[in-house]
Amino acid sequence: MANIIGVKFSSRGKLIHCDTGEIPLQVNDYVVVDTDHGSGVAKVATLEVPYQPGEQLMKVVRKAEAKDLEEARRNLEEEALVKCHEMVGQLGLKMKPLAARYDAEADRLTVFFSAEERVDFRDLVRKLSHALERRVELRQVGARDEAKLLGSMGRCGYPLCCQSFLTSFASVSIKMAKEQSLALNPMKISGVCGRLLCCLAYENKEYAAVKKKMPRLKQEISTPWGKARVVGTDLFKETVTIELLDNEVVKEIALDELVQPEEKSHEEGDQT
Repeated sequence: MANIIGVKFSSRGKLIHCDTGEIPLQVNDYVVVDTDHGSGVAKVATLEVPYQPGEQLMKVVRKAEAKDLEEARRNLEEEALVKCHEMVGQLGLKMKPLAARYDAEADRLTVFFSAEERVDFRDLVRKLSHALERRVELRQVGARDEAKLLGSMGRCGYPLCCQSFLTSFASVSIKMAKEQSLALNPMKISGVCGRLLCCLAYENKEYAAVKKKMPRLKQEISTPWGKARVVGTDLFKETVTIELLDNEVVKEIALDELVQPEEKSHEEGDQT
């Protein structure tokens, strides 16, 4: 006699009768089921299903593994996103569905979207929830979150930081670009999201600390060779390019080679 159980492909879906063979199962286990459309992952809803002679049963192939669940969730999310795109077009809504994400139990779907303005999506939620037989939530996101969801390559040639390891977005300002002496060209200091590059914040404190120690351009300073004028600085090498006032000779010297006013005053005090 067949060992029959009841499974569901979604929490609000129809109870499907399956033959488990000799596979031991418990309620709430996930199983791989052989269907007319290929293999599918379902959840065991009941172990007590009366057998009806001549009833056509689906076959449980095996207990589902983590990779089966992940693949099933990914397929469901792709199908849900396609369905959402179709309904957005049918309803004429000015919005762009970006990604669909199910919760751990695949009972609740969250669809992320972008839009230029506020959108009344109540009818979409109602229709999508009915079509997918799941609870649906729509969430509007900004440009940075859109880039994180869709993913891409950054100017550096690597995957976007927000896609790879950033868990939150730090505040980035144009002042950081100025602090790092970058050209204030939006095309060069903006990411694919159109916002300022997140990486501007990574080393900003270090830039600020070194720049604070650097003399200003055209500032007159004391050096071991006499008075000089600053004509350039290099934050990476921590060097200063100077022009001696006496003979107009140009030198590049380490920042610590400059004679600091405090040190000079101290030396003069010792001589007296």
